[in-house]
Amino acid sequence: MARDPWLDNVKMTLVTVVVIGHMLVLVPGEGRNSQIYDFIYSWHIPAFVLVTGYLSRSFVWTRPKLWALFCTIVVPYVIFEWAMLAFRGHYGDTDPGSGPMWLDPHWPMWYLTATFLWRMATPILVKHWSALPLSVVASLLIGTQSAEWTTWLDLQRTIGFLPFFVLGLHLTPREVGLLKHRFSPVVGVTVLVGIFVVAGHTDEWIATKWLWYSIPFDSFGVDTVDGMWNRFRVLLLGAAGSLAVLSVIPRRRTWFTDMGAATLVVYLFHGFFVRRLEFAGYPDWANEQGTWTIWPTMALAVLVAVVLAAPPVARRLTWAVDPIGSVQRARSR
Repeated sequence: MARDPWLDNVKMTLVTVVVIGHMLVLVPGEGRNSQIYDFIYSWHIPAFVLVTGYLSRSFVWTRPKLWALFCTIVVPYVIFEWAMLAFRGHYGDTDPGSGPMWLDPHWPMWYLTATFLWRMATPILVKHWSALPLSVVASLLIGTQSAEWTTWLDLQRTIGFLPFFVLGLHLTPREVGLLKHRFSPVVGVTVLVGIFVVAGHTDEWIATKWLWYSIPFDSFGVDTVDGMWNRFRVLLLGAAGSLAVLSVIPRRRTWFTDMGAATLVVYLFHGFFVRRLEFAGYPDWANEQGTWTIWPTMALAVLVAVVLAAPPVARRLTWAVDPIGSVQRARSR
């Protein structure tokens, strides 16, 4: 089947923004930098999850689908979770986490365990539209739980972001087509500008960490009702931002369209680069230089994403990301 250039553009754009978001922790988070960080985190993970849901609509519990899930999610998780832990240990970061290895994902591996759980639930979640409001309820309720079990497989975040995955599952190609309407980018830009303005006042109603969906409400010192209300508003903000950014991404083939096939390569390998900069003292340098360092840091993040996704690089790195599939493809050739 021919690949949809818009979907590839979406995937490459969003994974690049993921890299930018992770690089922003290395620079001073003051003033406009804080606004940019909150703006990006308002929608970039929700949009990524929504697209993951949209691409998971055909998943069923059949042997070929389960085998593909094992090869593309479980195997790379086992490999890269160990690799990231070993990499951090090499540079003296020996934090073991709060749970057993492979049950307590280390940054940024949580997305693989979340994708596995979301996809396994897909045949149930896709059956009826009522799964969407029920997923919102689940997202609100998980925030009330501060028990240790919610850190295993990063269930706080997995269930917290669930509404975006379910929204993606229930979007039809016709509804997605509305995002490609010629006037949609105008609406999308308007919404994103509004969210950027709101991001400048985030600290007036929530803390930035609310945008991570990984921290129980009582850690913020709020009661259950206020916590649910804050989470609900953040969910609405994420949904609006997700649909808005999808509407402004180019629909035609571009110079980065083919890179959209290397989303997992970029996601799994960029964390090592970010950690290496951290261990090398990049945050100290950025703090000494000032807030202007956000601009070269964002440019560097884009460069990292583009280099990792470049076909000659991605083809080689895919052997580590999908070793079983790579061997099968090599044999078939």
